[in-house]
Amino acid sequence: MMILLPAKPFLLLFNMAKIMNCIDCYKFSGSGNDFIIIDNRENRMDKSTLPQFAANICQRKISVGADGLILIEKSDVADFKWDFYNSDGSIAEMCGNGARCAARYAFLNNIADRDMSFETLAGIVSAHVKGDLVRIKMTNPTDFHPRHTIDLKEGSLTISSINTGVPHVVVMTDDIKHAPVINTGRQIRFHDHYAPAGTNVNFICLQKDNTLSIRTYERGVEDETLACGTGAVAGAIISAYHMGLTSPVKVKTKSNEYLTIFFKNTKGIFSNIYLEGDARIIYKGELFEDAWTERNNKNYDPC
Repeated sequence: MMILLPAKPFLLLFNMAKIMNCIDCYKFSGSGNDFIIIDNRENRMDKSTLPQFAANICQRKISVGADGLILIEKSDVADFKWDFYNSDGSIAEMCGNGARCAARYAFLNNIADRDMSFETLAGIVSAHVKGDLVRIKMTNPTDFHPRHTIDLKEGSLTISSINTGVPHVVVMTDDIKHAPVINTGRQIRFHDHYAPAGTNVNFICLQKDNTLSIRTYERGVEDETLACGTGAVAGAIISAYHMGLTSPVKVKTKSNEYLTIFFKNTKGIFSNIYLEGDARIIYKGELFEDAWTERNNKNYDPC
């Protein structure tokens, strides 16, 4: 004999099944850059769907919301490797603030000791964890162009560019508060000169006592972010080259948190570069399927 369940209990069972399909995650913040971190050492995540998965869960207000997604995976040459996605689902070679958060996550979850190394697309990164303060050793910069000009809608602009794991343009300004981060930043990010990959864009202003202020338009987020670790490194190196700043350089981010950049400058050749700053745990939780599933709101039944 077939027993028919009432509609409400059936929907309850259906929703309970969906709730069981959940993913453990952490939320971290590195100087205002926030990230969702998931342990994927057992390769449970479907690689083919990860770009869309990342874009969905990084949406603010609709889902968890973050500047990026970090998957921790097994490595044959280091303590672990990461798979990093920007909030639009694109892959990034490196992220300084994300690297510090990944390092602290790995230490707290017994994946690595407080002194560790891990794989990124930019190369092997080493890290040291001390409380919520994490220092990472960056790969040596490449594609350093200290001064050149590009044409924008408003006219030509003198800039510097460097790759500190990902490409960065640095624009010097005397007024960081009113810097045209969105308008000019977006023009440079999508400029033909940097096609097809594009570039991140940083506006820096020299303060007193070997300190910079910085604001960054981030590729992949497609907006200004509260901090950018690789951008802070780019700004410090450009400032050392043009204005004679010496190691360490303090960089004040949009979040008002400070990042500290250490480096060796040998006649304009930069090496032994370290980035230090906070990596704070915001929460540990579970992602329900609703967090990553796209919906047509007109047909969505909340029952």
